Amino acid sequence: MTPIILFGGRPAQRDLWRAHLSDAAAARGLVMDLRMAPEDADPAEVDAIIYNPDGPVQDFTPYTRLRGALNMWAGVEKIVGNATLVAPLTRMVEPGLTLGMTDWVVAHVMRRHAGIDRHIALPKGHWPQDHPPLARARRVTILGMGELGTASALALAGLGFQVAGWSRRPKAVAGVESLSGADGLDAALARADMLVLLLPLTADTENLLDAAALARLPAGAEIFNPGRGALIDDGALLASLGAGHVGHATLDVFRIEPLPPAHPFWDAPGVTITPHIASVTRPDTAAGALVEQIMRLRDGAPLLHVVDRARGY
Repeated sequence: MTPIILFGGRPAQRDLWRAHLSDAAAARGLVMDLRMAPEDADPAEVDAIIYNPDGPVQDFTPYTRLRGALNMWAGVEKIVGNATLVAPLTRMVEPGLTLGMTDWVVAHVMRRHAGIDRHIALPKGHWPQDHPPLARARRVTILGMGELGTASALALAGLGFQVAGWSRRPKAVAGVESLSGADGLDAALARADMLVLLLPLTADTENLLDAAALARLPAGAEIFNPGRGALIDDGALLASLGAGHVGHATLDVFRIEPLPPAHPFWDAPGVTITPHIASVTRPDTAAGALVEQIMRLRDGAPLLHVVDRARGY
């Protein structure tokens, strides 16, 4: 049977995604009936929805034959609590998203490690030759060892950094120290000259980096957050920066986006802001991942990257 797939992305995305999904399906020999807007499909006949949390489909009740909601984002916090969705929900895992995040993490860790901010903004006549240490002298901790965290950890370890990864459950990654659980979190923070946040946002991780957690970091520690804004207690971070305990924070994600002009992060010393550009789902690379899921759905095989609703990711 030819699966009927509804594209639930924003209207402006439709033409680009149609082209890439069609090409990816043809390359794999998949025949599917792709509908690009909710009004083009009888909800009772839709087998799967390619879902954008900001798209037109929010009530899944009419989709009585639905066998999968294929999220276009890595994060699922905007849909995981949707009571109208009873079909399996999957996270987006695709090469472009992973490579983009790795690029951002490596670029900004190296930027701060090498002292680039300071060295490219010298006052006229200043010539401080304060060479940075070698990467092997710096300890980097990654909180969150999913696809994005693991790829970032491996890239940094390949550059020589002493890398540890923390996750809820132990995860063995060659060349990366594995830490897990509550005791492991304390150890992960205590060794973090540089701390990268790549956790999903759940009830357990919201405000994980609060005043007590920040106090466990070494003096002068640097924070990089391309994960989710609400992982950090904003007030606690500002206080720690003001007291000089946290040395710098590079932030790409925020509780409210765009970040309001009046937000104190804009004027806080020791804060670098990037406008949620660390990574993005790229149609040219993500279409293949979606086609793989649709083929599995067609063949009755288990879907990949299914979200555990109890855990929230």
